[in-house]
Amino acid sequence: MTKEIRVGIAGYGNLGRGVESAISQNKDMTLVGVFTRREPKDVQLLSEQVPVYKLDEIESFKEDIDVLILCGGSKNDLPEQGPALAKHFTTVDSFDTHAKIPEYFAAVDEVAKEAGTTAIISVGWDPGLFSINRLMGESILPEGETYTFWGKGLSQGHSDAVRRVDGVKAGVQYTLPAEDAINRVRNGEHPELSTKDKHTRECYVVLEEGASEDRVRETIVTMPDYFADYDTTVHFITEEELRLDHSKMPHGGFVIRSGNTGKHTDQVMEFSLKLDSNPEFTSSVLVAYARAAYKLQQKGDTGAKTVYDIAPGLLSPKSPATIRKELL
Repeated sequence: MTKEIRVGIAGYGNLGRGVESAISQNKDMTLVGVFTRREPKDVQLLSEQVPVYKLDEIESFKEDIDVLILCGGSKNDLPEQGPALAKHFTTVDSFDTHAKIPEYFAAVDEVAKEAGTTAIISVGWDPGLFSINRLMGESILPEGETYTFWGKGLSQGHSDAVRRVDGVKAGVQYTLPAEDAINRVRNGEHPELSTKDKHTRECYVVLEEGASEDRVRETIVTMPDYFADYDTTVHFITEEELRLDHSKMPHGGFVIRSGNTGKHTDQVMEFSLKLDSNPEFTSSVLVAYARAAYKLQQKGDTGAKTVYDIAPGLLSPKSPATIRKELL
Protein backbone atom coordinates (compact mmCIF):
# COMPACT_ATOMS: atom_id res chain seq x y z
CA MET A 1 0.00 0.00 0.00
CA THR A 2 1.34 3.42 -0.94
CA LYS A 3 -1.32 5.78 0.46
CA GLU A 4 -1.21 6.44 4.19
CA ILE A 5 -4.40 5.41 5.95
CA ARG A 6 -5.84 8.41 7.80
CA VAL A 7 -7.09 7.32 11.22
CA GLY A 8 -9.19 9.07 13.85
CA ILE A 9 -9.67 8.04 17.48
CA ALA A 10 -13.03 8.50 19.23
CA GLY A 11 -12.50 8.43 22.99
CA TYR A 12 -9.24 8.77 24.87
CA GLY A 13 -8.91 6.52 27.90
CA ASN A 14 -6.55 3.57 28.28
CA LEU A 15 -7.70 2.11 24.96
CA GLY A 16 -7.45 5.38 23.04
CA ARG A 17 -3.98 6.00 24.40
CA GLY A 18 -2.97 2.51 23.31
CA VAL A 19 -4.34 3.10 19.80
CA GLU A 20 -2.35 6.32 19.52
CA SER A 21 0.81 4.41 20.45
CA ALA A 22 0.03 1.53 18.07
CA ILE A 23 -0.55 3.85 15.10
CA SER A 24 2.96 5.24 15.58
CA GLN A 25 4.29 1.70 15.04
CA ASN A 26 2.46 1.27 11.73
CA LYS A 27 4.19 3.22 8.98
CA ASP A 28 1.25 3.04 6.57
CA MET A 29 -0.99 4.99 8.96
CA THR A 30 -1.24 8.56 10.19
CA LEU A 31 -3.32 9.87 13.09
CA VAL A 32 -5.57 12.74 12.00
CA GLY A 33 -6.93 13.59 15.42
CA VAL A 34 -8.49 12.48 18.69
CA PHE A 35 -12.16 13.21 19.40
CA THR A 36 -13.36 13.43 23.00
CA ARG A 37 -16.34 14.45 25.10
CA ARG A 38 -13.94 16.18 27.48
CA GLU A 39 -12.54 19.66 26.96
CA PRO A 40 -9.78 19.21 24.34
CA LYS A 41 -7.39 21.43 26.32
CA ASP A 42 -7.65 18.97 29.24
CA VAL A 43 -6.58 15.94 27.17
CA GLN A 44 -2.85 15.19 27.17
CA LEU A 45 -1.79 13.00 24.22
CA LEU A 46 1.46 11.09 23.80
CA SER A 47 2.24 13.28 20.79
CA GLU A 48 1.93 17.05 20.92
CA GLN A 49 1.59 17.15 17.12
CA VAL A 50 -1.81 15.41 17.10
CA PRO A 51 -4.82 17.74 17.50
CA VAL A 52 -7.70 17.06 19.90
CA TYR A 53 -11.29 17.97 19.01
CA LYS A 54 -14.70 17.83 20.64
CA LEU A 55 -16.56 14.67 19.69
CA ASP A 56 -19.59 16.64 18.54
CA GLU A 57 -17.42 18.24 15.81
CA ILE A 58 -16.56 14.90 14.25
CA GLU A 59 -18.99 14.95 11.32
CA SER A 60 -17.07 17.83 9.75
CA PHE A 61 -14.07 15.46 9.37
CA LYS A 62 -15.85 12.94 7.13
CA GLU A 63 -13.55 13.68 4.20
CA ASP A 64 -10.37 13.66 6.32
CA ILE A 65 -10.66 10.25 8.03
CA ASP A 66 -10.42 6.87 6.30
CA VAL A 67 -11.07 4.79 9.43
CA LEU A 68 -12.38 5.86 12.83
CA ILE A 69 -11.38 3.65 15.77
CA LEU A 70 -13.99 3.75 18.54
CA CYS A 71 -12.45 3.54 22.01
CA GLY A 72 -15.51 4.01 24.20
CA GLY A 73 -16.91 1.49 26.66
CA SER A 74 -19.22 -1.37 25.72
CA LYS A 75 -21.78 -0.70 28.44
CA ASN A 76 -22.74 2.92 27.84
CA ASP A 77 -20.76 4.35 24.89
CA LEU A 78 -20.64 1.92 21.97
CA PRO A 79 -24.33 0.90 21.84
CA GLU A 80 -25.07 4.53 20.90
CA GLN A 81 -21.80 5.59 19.24
CA GLY A 82 -21.33 2.48 17.09
CA PRO A 83 -24.41 2.97 14.88
CA ALA A 84 -24.24 6.79 15.06
CA LEU A 85 -20.63 6.99 13.83
CA ALA A 86 -20.96 4.18 11.27
CA LYS A 87 -23.48 6.46 9.57
CA HIS A 88 -20.59 8.77 8.62
CA PHE A 89 -17.34 6.79 8.92
CA THR A 90 -15.77 3.41 8.31
CA THR A 91 -15.22 2.18 11.87
CA VAL A 92 -13.59 -0.44 14.07
CA ASP A 93 -14.62 -1.06 17.69
CA SER A 94 -14.06 -3.47 20.57
CA PHE A 95 -17.65 -4.07 21.71
CA ASP A 96 -17.24 -6.95 24.17
CA THR A 97 -20.61 -7.66 25.77
CA HIS A 98 -20.80 -11.19 24.33
CA ALA A 99 -24.52 -11.74 24.91
CA LYS A 100 -25.45 -8.51 23.10
CA ILE A 101 -23.19 -8.88 20.04
CA PRO A 102 -25.99 -10.14 17.71
CA GLU A 103 -28.24 -7.13 18.37
CA TYR A 104 -25.30 -4.71 18.26
CA PHE A 105 -24.18 -6.19 14.93
CA ALA A 106 -27.69 -5.79 13.50
CA ALA A 107 -27.93 -2.15 14.61
CA VAL A 108 -24.54 -1.24 13.11
CA ASP A 109 -25.08 -3.30 9.96
CA GLU A 110 -28.33 -1.57 9.06
CA VAL A 111 -26.76 1.88 9.34
CA ALA A 112 -23.47 0.99 7.63
CA LYS A 113 -25.14 -0.66 4.63
CA GLU A 114 -27.39 2.33 4.12
CA ALA A 115 -24.46 4.76 4.44
CA GLY A 116 -22.01 2.70 2.36
CA THR A 117 -19.50 2.42 5.20
CA THR A 118 -17.64 -0.60 6.60
CA ALA A 119 -17.80 -1.33 10.34
CA ILE A 120 -15.82 -4.11 11.99
CA ILE A 121 -17.24 -4.74 15.46
CA SER A 122 -16.07 -6.67 18.53
CA VAL A 123 -12.36 -6.59 17.68
CA GLY A 124 -9.74 -7.45 20.30
CA TRP A 125 -8.72 -10.74 21.86
CA ASP A 126 -11.96 -11.90 23.49
CA PRO A 127 -14.06 -11.30 21.53
CA GLY A 128 -11.59 -11.30 18.66
CA LEU A 129 -8.55 -13.55 18.46
CA PHE A 130 -10.00 -16.05 20.95
CA SER A 131 -13.22 -16.13 18.90
CA ILE A 132 -11.26 -17.08 15.77
CA ASN A 133 -9.50 -19.89 17.61
CA ARG A 134 -12.76 -21.23 19.04
CA LEU A 135 -14.14 -21.39 15.51
CA MET A 136 -11.00 -23.04 14.12
CA GLY A 137 -11.04 -25.63 16.88
CA GLU A 138 -14.67 -26.58 16.28
CA SER A 139 -14.22 -26.67 12.50
CA ILE A 140 -11.01 -28.75 12.47
CA LEU A 141 -11.91 -31.07 15.37
CA PRO A 142 -15.71 -31.43 15.15
CA GLU A 143 -15.66 -34.17 17.80
CA GLY A 144 -14.40 -32.54 20.98
CA GLU A 145 -14.80 -29.76 23.51
CA THR A 146 -13.61 -26.15 23.55
CA TYR A 147 -12.33 -24.59 26.76
CA THR A 148 -11.59 -20.90 27.35
CA PHE A 149 -9.50 -19.89 30.35
CA TRP A 150 -8.82 -16.26 31.28
CA GLY A 151 -5.86 -14.92 33.25
CA LYS A 152 -3.71 -14.23 34.97
CA GLY A 153 -5.47 -10.95 34.49
CA LEU A 154 -6.54 -7.83 36.30
CA SER A 155 -10.32 -7.53 36.24
CA GLN A 156 -11.46 -3.92 36.34
CA GLY A 157 -15.07 -4.70 37.26
CA HIS A 158 -14.12 -7.00 40.12
CA SER A 159 -11.44 -4.56 41.29
CA ASP A 160 -14.12 -1.86 41.47
CA ALA A 161 -16.27 -4.20 43.56
CA VAL A 162 -13.38 -4.74 46.00
CA ARG A 163 -12.79 -0.99 46.32
CA ARG A 164 -16.46 -0.43 47.19
CA VAL A 165 -16.19 -2.61 50.31
CA ASP A 166 -16.37 -0.68 53.58
CA GLY A 167 -12.88 -0.39 55.07
CA VAL A 168 -11.03 -0.80 51.77
CA LYS A 169 -8.85 2.15 50.78
CA ALA A 170 -7.57 0.63 47.51
CA GLY A 171 -7.29 -2.74 45.86
CA VAL A 172 -7.14 -4.89 42.76
CA GLN A 173 -8.46 -8.31 41.79
CA TYR A 174 -6.88 -10.88 39.49
CA THR A 175 -8.57 -13.78 37.74
CA LEU A 176 -6.31 -16.84 37.63
CA PRO A 177 -6.77 -19.94 35.47
CA ALA A 178 -6.95 -23.17 37.49
CA GLU A 179 -3.80 -25.11 36.64
CA ASP A 180 -5.35 -28.49 37.44
CA ALA A 181 -8.22 -27.86 35.03
CA ILE A 182 -5.86 -26.68 32.27
CA ASN A 183 -3.67 -29.76 32.69
CA ARG A 184 -6.66 -32.11 32.47
CA VAL A 185 -7.71 -30.51 29.19
CA ARG A 186 -4.18 -30.54 27.79
CA ASN A 187 -3.89 -34.22 28.65
CA GLY A 188 -6.76 -35.04 26.32
CA GLU A 189 -9.48 -35.39 28.92
CA HIS A 190 -12.84 -33.81 28.13
CA PRO A 191 -13.92 -32.74 31.63
CA GLU A 192 -17.16 -30.89 32.30
CA LEU A 193 -15.95 -27.66 33.88
CA SER A 194 -17.96 -24.82 35.34
CA THR A 195 -16.54 -21.30 35.31
CA LYS A 196 -15.69 -21.83 38.99
CA ASP A 197 -13.76 -25.00 38.11
CA LYS A 198 -11.70 -23.08 35.54
CA HIS A 199 -10.78 -19.99 37.56
CA THR A 200 -9.83 -18.70 41.00
CA ARG A 201 -9.79 -15.11 42.23
CA GLU A 202 -7.05 -13.28 44.11
CA CYS A 203 -7.46 -9.86 45.76
CA TYR A 204 -4.77 -7.44 46.96
CA VAL A 205 -6.25 -4.94 49.39
CA VAL A 206 -5.07 -1.79 51.18
CA LEU A 207 -7.14 -1.23 54.32
CA GLU A 208 -8.47 2.03 55.69
CA GLU A 209 -6.92 2.86 59.05
CA GLY A 210 -8.62 0.88 61.80
CA ALA A 211 -10.49 -1.47 59.44
CA SER A 212 -10.80 -5.14 60.38
CA GLU A 213 -8.97 -7.63 58.15
CA ASP A 214 -11.37 -10.43 59.08
CA ARG A 215 -14.49 -8.39 58.35
CA VAL A 216 -13.18 -7.08 55.01
CA ARG A 217 -12.04 -10.57 53.97
CA GLU A 218 -15.42 -12.08 54.85
CA THR A 219 -17.30 -9.32 52.99
CA ILE A 220 -15.24 -9.91 49.85
CA VAL A 221 -15.29 -13.72 49.72
CA THR A 222 -19.06 -13.85 50.33
CA MET A 223 -19.97 -11.10 47.83
CA PRO A 224 -22.69 -12.45 45.51
CA ASP A 225 -22.18 -12.28 41.71
CA TYR A 226 -18.49 -11.49 42.15
CA PHE A 227 -16.72 -13.79 44.61
CA ALA A 228 -19.16 -16.04 46.48
CA ASP A 229 -19.08 -18.77 43.82
CA TYR A 230 -15.28 -18.83 43.47
CA ASP A 231 -12.27 -19.86 45.51
CA THR A 232 -11.11 -16.38 46.51
CA THR A 233 -7.92 -15.41 48.36
CA VAL A 234 -7.50 -11.96 49.93
CA HIS A 235 -4.03 -10.51 50.61
CA PHE A 236 -3.57 -7.33 52.66
CA ILE A 237 -0.73 -5.08 51.47
CA THR A 238 0.55 -1.51 51.82
CA GLU A 239 -0.18 1.37 49.45
CA GLU A 240 3.46 1.29 48.37
CA GLU A 241 3.26 -2.42 47.51
CA LEU A 242 0.09 -1.76 45.52
CA ARG A 243 1.77 1.02 43.57
CA LEU A 244 4.96 -0.94 42.88
CA ASP A 245 3.54 -4.39 42.18
CA HIS A 246 0.00 -3.89 40.91
CA SER A 247 -0.08 -0.75 38.75
CA LYS A 248 0.01 -2.56 35.39
CA MET A 249 -3.00 -4.03 33.61
CA PRO A 250 -1.91 -7.57 32.70
CA HIS A 251 -4.20 -10.19 31.23
CA GLY A 252 -4.21 -13.21 28.99
CA GLY A 253 -5.61 -16.68 28.74
CA PHE A 254 -5.99 -19.84 26.72
CA VAL A 255 -8.36 -21.31 24.14
CA ILE A 256 -7.96 -25.08 24.04
CA ARG A 257 -9.80 -27.48 21.74
CA SER A 258 -9.50 -31.08 22.89
CA GLY A 259 -10.83 -33.53 20.32
CA ASN A 260 -10.44 -36.81 18.49
CA THR A 261 -9.70 -37.85 14.93
CA GLY A 262 -9.73 -41.29 13.31
CA LYS A 263 -10.28 -44.10 15.78
CA HIS A 264 -10.08 -42.13 19.03
CA THR A 265 -6.75 -40.41 18.34
CA ASP A 266 -6.34 -37.54 20.82
CA GLN A 267 -5.65 -34.09 19.33
CA VAL A 268 -5.26 -30.82 21.25
CA MET A 269 -5.17 -27.32 19.71
CA GLU A 270 -4.13 -24.41 21.92
CA PHE A 271 -3.85 -20.64 21.54
CA SER A 272 -2.59 -18.53 24.42
CA LEU A 273 -1.80 -14.92 25.31
CA LYS A 274 0.31 -13.47 28.11
CA LEU A 275 -0.09 -9.70 28.17
CA ASP A 276 1.64 -7.08 30.30
CA SER A 277 -0.96 -4.52 29.18
CA ASN A 278 -4.45 -5.60 28.18
CA PRO A 279 -5.47 -2.20 26.70
CA GLU A 280 -2.24 -1.79 24.72
CA PHE A 281 -2.56 -5.24 23.16
CA THR A 282 -6.26 -4.75 22.39
CA SER A 283 -5.34 -1.43 20.77
CA SER A 284 -2.79 -3.14 18.54
CA VAL A 285 -5.44 -5.60 17.37
CA LEU A 286 -7.82 -2.71 16.64
CA VAL A 287 -5.22 -0.94 14.52
CA ALA A 288 -4.52 -4.06 12.43
CA TYR A 289 -8.25 -4.46 11.79
CA ALA A 290 -8.52 -0.76 10.91
CA ARG A 291 -6.23 -1.56 7.98
CA ALA A 292 -8.57 -4.37 6.94
CA ALA A 293 -11.60 -2.07 7.23
CA TYR A 294 -9.92 0.44 4.93
CA LYS A 295 -9.16 -2.24 2.33
CA LEU A 296 -12.73 -3.55 2.42
CA GLN A 297 -14.12 -0.04 2.09
CA GLN A 298 -11.90 0.58 -0.93
CA LYS A 299 -13.37 -2.53 -2.56
CA GLY A 300 -16.94 -1.46 -1.81
CA ASP A 301 -17.51 -4.22 0.74
CA THR A 302 -19.76 -2.41 3.20
CA GLY A 303 -21.88 -3.17 6.24
CA ALA A 304 -20.99 -4.60 9.63
CA LYS A 305 -18.32 -7.28 9.90
CA THR A 306 -16.75 -9.37 12.66
CA VAL A 307 -13.35 -11.04 12.84
CA TYR A 308 -14.98 -14.07 11.19
CA ASP A 309 -15.47 -12.08 7.99
CA ILE A 310 -11.91 -10.75 7.68
CA ALA A 311 -9.29 -12.65 5.68
CA PRO A 312 -5.99 -12.64 7.62
CA GLY A 313 -4.08 -11.15 4.68
CA LEU A 314 -6.13 -7.97 4.99
CA LEU A 315 -4.52 -7.27 8.37
CA SER A 316 -1.03 -6.89 6.89
CA PRO A 317 0.46 -3.82 5.21
CA LYS A 318 2.38 -6.19 2.92
CA SER A 319 1.16 -7.15 -0.54
CA PRO A 320 -0.41 -10.59 -1.09
CA ALA A 321 2.64 -11.62 -3.14
CA THR A 322 5.01 -10.61 -0.34
CA ILE A 323 2.93 -12.44 2.26
CA ARG A 324 2.94 -15.62 0.16
CA LYS A 325 6.70 -15.38 -0.30
CA GLU A 326 7.68 -14.50 3.28
CA LEU A 327 5.09 -16.11 5.53
CA LEU A 328 3.24 -18.93 3.78
